[in-house]
Amino acid sequence: MATYLSAEALEQMKIELEDRKKIIRREISEKILHAKEMGDLSENFEYQTAKEEQALNETRIMEIESIIHDVVLVESSQGAHSIDLGTTFIVETEGNKKTYSLVGSNEANPLEGKISNESPIGMAFLGHKKGDKVEFQAPSGMIKYTIVDIF
Repeated sequence: MATYLSAEALEQMKIELEDRKKIIRREISEKILHAKEMGDLSENFEYQTAKEEQALNETRIMEIESIIHDVVLVESSQGAHSIDLGTTFIVETEGNKKTYSLVGSNEANPLEGKISNESPIGMAFLGHKKGDKVEFQAPSGMIKYTIVDIF
């Protein structure tokens, strides 16, 4: 399954992967070694905690490697005429303007205005043009947006 990421997000993933492989692995290994020196491993809380950290770190490494392997780079769509992945746009609802960027699900952060192309609101905006009116069913009820600008 393809993972949609911007170049910046891909770079952040690569940095995290490098950090987890070279720094965090070493730190966890040192914790495990220190805990082993304390004796009985069956009742050694520090050892169990370090092993859990190791498992979580290795799981995240595999997850990042899988994402990087299946990545589809999303270019910023400056000058676009309709909303698609990589597009930033301004909408207006009830007199309030909001700026959104449509991104892949791994980059989504609604608090920063980054909405996933797989989310209901993201799917509602896909393909629409400047001036279009878009309705979205939110938990609080129907919200009507007008697309003010696309850049």
